[in-house]
Amino acid sequence: MTKHFLYPLRTLLFGCMCAASPTLWAANLQAELVDTQGQPLANAVVTLRGPLGAEAERSNALMDQQAKQFVPNVLVVRTGTLVPFPNSDNIRHHVYSFSPAKRFELRLYQGTPSEPVLFDKPGVVVLGCNIHDWMIGYVYVTDDPWFAVSDEAGKISLDQLPAGRYAVSLWHPQIPEMLPQTGAELVLGEPGAQQRFTLAMQAPSNVAPATAPPSAFADAFRKATRDSAQ
Repeated sequence: MTKHFLYPLRTLLFGCMCAASPTLWAANLQAELVDTQGQPLANAVVTLRGPLGAEAERSNALMDQQAKQFVPNVLVVRTGTLVPFPNSDNIRHHVYSFSPAKRFELRLYQGTPSEPVLFDKPGVVVLGCNIHDWMIGYVYVTDDPWFAVSDEAGKISLDQLPAGRYAVSLWHPQIPEMLPQTGAELVLGEPGAQQRFTLAMQAPSNVAPATAPPSAFADAFRKATRDSAQ
């Protein structure tokens, strides 16, 4: 076979592989997060660590304040992400965190601070407001490139994942000691993979006040501190 024939043959094979690669590499995951009673869990975090060398694009994220609440209640970001903290209320808030993963303070303000907050260390960051004690939010910072937070029905969806084997981590503000749990290892290939994850939760309190007690931030902060120390 002559050289001038081999060259177009190699070119043809390479073109076929490139044309097939979107199908071979595009996978997705539909998952449901439930507690041990089978009830759906909102605000549960799923993170995936996948095939060696595969990376995801960084996405934009922000932590708003609406109706004297952090919105979203749980935000998950990749390590090294800058997060704006707009205040959409018509009153001022004073946002802070003493968590080892990120200590910062945004003094009494309205609107949007000029500088976003850089979350440069993995871990759980518990947010509080120095004016409104019941305001508690969480920023879950992860080194894993793929992640999602479950909706009110306990559902998450992750698209355009490289095919391959994935290690799964699970987290929720109410899991014991706020320590991430290991989920089942997944092998993703064909689009449309479905999975159900169960998280063990702390027993709820016998008393359910209409608003969180003033110690709610302190309790959440202590748990996050123990998490970082281990």
